[in-house]
Amino acid sequence: MGEPKRATLHTTELNGQVPSPRKATGRSSTTSSTNSQRKIHPVERAKTTEEDPKADSENDSALAYNNPDRLYYPRQPKSLAGIAVRSFCLGIALTIGISSTLYILLFTSSPLWRLPFFLASLSTFHFLEFWTTAAYNTRAAEVSSFLLTANWPGYAIAHCFATLECLVTNVFFPNAQWAPFHIGKLVCVAGFALTVIGQTVRTVAMCQAGPSFNHLVQHQRNAGHVLVTSGIYAAFRHPSYFGFFWWALGTQLTMGNVV
Repeated sequence: MGEPKRATLHTTELNGQVPSPRKATGRSSTTSSTNSQRKIHPVERAKTTEEDPKADSENDSALAYNNPDRLYYPRQPKSLAGIAVRSFCLGIALTIGISSTLYILLFTSSPLWRLPFFLASLSTFHFLEFWTTAAYNTRAAEVSSFLLTANWPGYAIAHCFATLECLVTNVFFPNAQWAPFHIGKLVCVAGFALTVIGQTVRTVAMCQAGPSFNHLVQHQRNAGHVLVTSGIYAAFRHPSYFGFFWWALGTQLTMGNVV
């Protein structure tokens, strides 16, 4: 069927019967207008997608970018998958920390219970950072609200050295007395109390501040920010800083770290 059409076209050109540009343009514009007015059937759209996968990918990207739920997708600031994974890991770490601390204290005489205690304290702290934000400052809740990578890498390095110091001290110098006047047990108990008090004060402060609390220093006042002067803020001007300071100091006293 194709060969006769090409022969006809050749004969037409030889006879000089070439369509005028005006008529061709008119037919083209008419056809374009008709096509633009005609709605594309879903089946035709599917065929077009199959023929041009690149265009389909570009359309999907545009839809994903304009999708209001995009922030909750993986590798996004509010990724639900990222939040779930971090919560799951912190729960496992907390369980291991508490169970190991109790086991070593109850069934052995080893001072290494301090290491799982530190793990449990860290897990509790980072989980509560996100939980209080999600519960009382919901719009600001993000993956970064866990503060797991805050001040990276300095924050992680500090905890690593604290863990290493506790490990070396209790393995190689288990009977050493670092506290004066043999008050090592008293210092340990005081450290545990400071850890609990510091964590409690910080969590209560974040709850009472609500939307006015932010993990990052704000350089301008947002619309929902108010100056909180009641509750715990009536006794402390910066209770969240106060709580974190004594929590950090308490964990180190409990671990027996002196450096």
